[in-house]
Amino acid sequence: MGKLLARHEIADEFKWKLSDIYASDQAWEEDFNTVKEQIPKLQEFRGQLNSAEQLLACLKFRDQLSETLSRIVAYAYMSKDQDNANDHYQAFADRASNLATILASNSAFIEPEILSLDQDTVMGWLEQVEDLKIYRHYLDNIFRMKPHTLPAEQEELLANASEMAQAASNIFRMFNNADLTFPMIKDENGNEVQLTHGRYISFLENPNRQVREAAFKAMYQTYGAWKNTLATTYTSAVKQALFYAKARKYNSSLEAALDEDNVKPEVYHNLIKTVHESLPIFYRYMSLRKKMLALDELHMYDVYVPMVKDVEMKVSHTEAMQMVKEGLKPLGEQYVADLSHGMESGWIDWFENTGKTSGAYSWGTYGVHPFVLMNYQENIDNMFTLAHEMGHAMHSFYSDRHQEYINSNYTIFVAEVASTLNECLVMADLLAKTTDVKEKMYLINHYLEQFRGTVFRQTMFAEFEMIVHNKIGQGEPMTAESLCSTYYDLNKLYFGDEVVIDEDIAMEWARIPHFYRPFYVYKYATGFSAAVALSQQILTEGEIAVNRYLDFLSSGGSDYPLNLLKKAGVDMTSPEPIKQAMEVFDSLLDQMEELLAK
Repeated sequence: MGKLLARHEIADEFKWKLSDIYASDQAWEEDFNTVKEQIPKLQEFRGQLNSAEQLLACLKFRDQLSETLSRIVAYAYMSKDQDNANDHYQAFADRASNLATILASNSAFIEPEILSLDQDTVMGWLEQVEDLKIYRHYLDNIFRMKPHTLPAEQEELLANASEMAQAASNIFRMFNNADLTFPMIKDENGNEVQLTHGRYISFLENPNRQVREAAFKAMYQTYGAWKNTLATTYTSAVKQALFYAKARKYNSSLEAALDEDNVKPEVYHNLIKTVHESLPIFYRYMSLRKKMLALDELHMYDVYVPMVKDVEMKVSHTEAMQMVKEGLKPLGEQYVADLSHGMESGWIDWFENTGKTSGAYSWGTYGVHPFVLMNYQENIDNMFTLAHEMGHAMHSFYSDRHQEYINSNYTIFVAEVASTLNECLVMADLLAKTTDVKEKMYLINHYLEQFRGTVFRQTMFAEFEMIVHNKIGQGEPMTAESLCSTYYDLNKLYFGDEVVIDEDIAMEWARIPHFYRPFYVYKYATGFSAAVALSQQILTEGEIAVNRYLDFLSSGGSDYPLNLLKKAGVDMTSPEPIKQAMEVFDSLLDQMEELLAK
């Protein structure tokens, strides 16, 4: 684990094939120029949406431009994500973002103009013109959002301001991925190694406590040196969200963010309330962790390290692919065949290099296969990350295959179900096949960690966001000190008395990129809970449940997310799925204690 490789030093076989989007930068330029030239033609439809034929022509032309723009944006940003210090692709990304703003501005009149028409008349047009039927859900959603849609001139103004409004998010992204550097620390052998975003969790999983503590302190002291800048950047992002919520006549930024999915704030509050009620189970987990690690004090840098000693489940990327394929066999031969093709055909960018965007994600563009960014480290966590991101990728793959462009883009609320369900199925397969007691305990440890990281941690994040947005919304200033204090107190609440809440953890909020997409992280917790329920149905009911689930994957964004999940077999308007997830968490603790007694 020495110095990071530069991008050009990574072998092509481990890189995604962005050439599947555009064969060359020149091809990108050609599409860029074509879209730029055609966008003004949208104005020819202004004031003309007075018949089914005119509405269809306008929506089809806009979607044609939007579909090409999505390719332009994906190619530009994924090229930049390969190496954020690359000036050439930084410029591509800036130009793509600017073009998106121009398209949004020029199409801003469409929805207000539709809303000026009689709803019954517009919905009646769907019966008259067959090709217009694909816009049923889109039009229904527009009329649903009527109270929060502004007159055309104001919509255009907001659209024109959108690029400027992303300043805080863009500044953080560049600072975090391109400019911020972490110090060298000593590994378990006394060698100097560089701390990076991609290596941080691996260091926290290191059996050597000094390595864990060194990585933990180096990480947060690095962010702490920039705490005032980062506080200003984050609170600026919060103020941006509050401005847009107020402009669109919402009571809060929470209500505004959730309304995109047609989800009420009660779902958010239910999650926090139900998790609070389940915190005693989490304290039980922390107590068990402390006991199994044989520590007098359990610190924040001790919560990632595997509790089961002398088990190193090292997993190469090729082994990870095989484990994921095996685990997902319950989803059927066709799913596994499509999955295998994706993993072996240039969908994935595997390894970390200097300047590469940290973490992992799946992205794609309609008409081209999905892509997955990884920063693969050879451990069981990264194998599950592969399963997770391929869940997103397969969701996109099936949505694009079965839906028209307008209905292909599913919401984040349902996205996390597809990704997490993959992890649940792979875990079930491994637990069923593993006979070694220590390995089984190691896997249960990992599953417990999924609950910690996806339900408890993301809910804590969600509560932090809610507190910060509420305080700033009420005119209360949030400084670096008050952000740190709020975050520290939440850690005390969530981790309980069994854990020493180290002061450095107060800076963790500063490194969470999802906070720049307000009220996003709660969907990990709700999605995980839905995935646990659906995976159990697939394993117990078989083909009937599998068919429901595959229909869900193929539905894209053709209905509201809560409706799609109900059809798949789970009701997220109720706290029950969260409670069911907590019951599984509790049973895993029971299993761990039983194995420990053997």
